[in-house]
Amino acid sequence: MKTTTMTLCASVLLALAMPVQAAGDPKAGQLKTSMCAGCHGIPGWRTAYPSVYSVPKLGGQHADYLVAALKAYKSGERSHPSMVGIAGSLSEQDMEDLAAYYASSYSGPAN
Repeated sequence: MKTTTMTLCASVLLALAMPVQAAGDPKAGQLKTSMCAGCHGIPGWRTAYPSVYSVPKLGGQHADYLVAALKAYKSGERSHPSMVGIAGSLSEQDMEDLAAYYASSYSGPAN
């Protein structure tokens, strides 16, 4: 019994220590970027609605961060009007795919 318990504990610890892989598919994500490219695909782009600010570059961001941000827009925790609308139309798989694509597509420093 003691051996079984120790084996079970060791298995759980090993599973927790393994790196988590993004659940998204970068190739599928690339096919879903048309709604993102209008703002995030233009180097140095600034938007004027609802206020003037530089649009963040997505390429090279961490996938987990991107998924969390999209979920926050979808839930209303973040409040940019365009992003709330776009994120609201995404499934969780869409978010994972887009995040996997952008995490794997670094194209230089942000402008």
